Amino acid sequence: MKSLQGITFTAFAAIVLLSLSACAGMSSQDRNTAIGAGAGAVGGAVLTGGSAVGTVGGAAVGGIIGHEVSDD
Repeated sequence: MKSLQGITFTAFAAIVLLSLSACAGMSSQDRNTAIGAGAGAVGGAVLTGGSAVGTVGGAAVGGIIGHEVSDD
């Protein structure tokens, strides 16, 4: 069962990293939100051992933080 979680996490991380390349046409705030959500999802998954609730919670928190970060 652990190997399945490892594969799932690796696949999720790869999808997040590949999807970040789609940020080219986004505004700075949109890009920060997407990057924050991706990093938060990965962090949440790592901290909770791959829990779906931890992953989604991390994505939400990361997205909010990324949205509030400005380049000022």
